[in-house]
Amino acid sequence: MTLREGYAAFKATKTGRVVKFITGMATILLLILASWSLSYLINPYVMNSVGWKQDSYWAFLVLCVMGLLFFVAVLAIIFPFVRVKHVKFYQSILDALKKISQGEFNISIPMYEDFRDEYGSLVDGIQQMADSLGEMEQMRQEFISNVSHEIQSPLTSIRGFARALQSEELSEEERLNYLQIIEMETMRLSKLSENLLKLTSLESEHHPMEMKRYRLDQQLRNIALISEPQWLEKRIELDLNVDKMEITADEEMLSQVWMNLVHNAIKFTPEGGAIHIEARMSNGTVEVCITDSGIGIDEEHIPHLFERFFKADVSRNRTIAGNGLGLSIVQKIVQLHSGDIQVSSRKGEGSTFCVKLPLDPNAAESSILEAGSAGLRK
Repeated sequence: MTLREGYAAFKATKTGRVVKFITGMATILLLILASWSLSYLINPYVMNSVGWKQDSYWAFLVLCVMGLLFFVAVLAIIFPFVRVKHVKFYQSILDALKKISQGEFNISIPMYEDFRDEYGSLVDGIQQMADSLGEMEQMRQEFISNVSHEIQSPLTSIRGFARALQSEELSEEERLNYLQIIEMETMRLSKLSENLLKLTSLESEHHPMEMKRYRLDQQLRNIALISEPQWLEKRIELDLNVDKMEITADEEMLSQVWMNLVHNAIKFTPEGGAIHIEARMSNGTVEVCITDSGIGIDEEHIPHLFERFFKADVSRNRTIAGNGLGLSIVQKIVQLHSGDIQVSSRKGEGSTFCVKLPLDPNAAESSILEAGSAGLRK
């Protein structure tokens, strides 16, 4: 550590701030003493010039006035140098705020060591705000780019096949095939729009939730039954291991969570694979785990699974349908229920999605408040 760095570190300590305060006060007292001393030396000459006695009241008054004038003069000489530094610092803050207002978030505010105690928190706050806004702007641009891509792809297919349908040389079979593709692409567009609206609604502060008590095990069995045509078509063995249990939650929203996770498991599990659904209760919570023997997920992709439009398939091929919004919706619904979702996976060995939810969110919240109150009473 250099001498300058050591001095800066010392100034940031409590002792350093006390020393700085004492030094500042001592400097002011010295200036006052110097001004008074200068006035005291000059005062006899002034008294003699006007013919006043040096021990009269007027002599004392002149001494005080001259001392004050000298002190003000010294401040007037010093102040411009100090003011330039302050003005430069304030201007850098104003320039940074102006850049932020214009959408430029890559800013840097120079911090003088003399101002760190007074303005350090302000500068750090502005810097953090700019960084957060920059991240939001990047997310917004990525969101627009992804939405544009997801919309443009089916539109391109629809336009291409619609143009092909104008040909009179097409056979009836080819014509029906093209029409089927157009219908699939329009359904994909509709699903994308629906998911975007759903996600926007979930992220709003006033999304309605119809909390009621119902049988979770029955809901999971119904999801497995509804998905039966899909997993039978791929000859997948689906194992369901759930005990009788009740939960207080929004039944429709949680149904979307299980439907999405089960359909993903079916989608990424090859023919002849297996899917295991298990639900167990423990200490006022329920954990639902959906495990598949599918293609698995690269470890580097797992932290990004719940990001909007994220697809582990970076090539964005269309062999597996989806718009990358399903897991974002799942995570948001789970969070709205004060729950948590975890993923474990190995490439080529399958994946496990575990959702942990309180059996009664209101009871869980009450217990937290009671525990907090008990801690305060102690």
